[in-house]
Amino acid sequence: MSEAIPGSCVCGAVHYALTPPFRFFQYCHCSRCRKRTGSAHAANIAVLADQLTFTAGEELVQRFELPATKGWSNAFCSRCGSGMPWRTRNGRAWIVPSGSLDADPGERPSRNIHFASRASWYTHASELQIFEEEP
Repeated sequence: MSEAIPGSCVCGAVHYALTPPFRFFQYCHCSRCRKRTGSAHAANIAVLADQLTFTAGEELVQRFELPATKGWSNAFCSRCGSGMPWRTRNGRAWIVPSGSLDADPGERPSRNIHFASRASWYTHASELQIFEEEP
């Protein structure tokens, strides 16, 4: 396996290590993921269960499951609210919010899913004005 990629929450209480290869790296545009992230889409990586370990603060990770859904969940640091990895309900994989990574994962997202339900205001990043710092 490849070298582990570190991840953590904003307050630094929760740390984990993720080991490639990834099952997928994708953007999800469904309404639940937009609400979970407060953004246009989620950016998620999936790995098998043995490819992720918490190295600190696992007890601080809280999980929310929406009972009406087959596989959607949300996990977050109970101190700062940062999105954290969650184990799939069948226990075979982890879904990792890529924004919680502390290093370059070495891969890039390869697909958009639920694009038909994207936000009505969604604009592709390449169409937006760019500033290297806050304007």
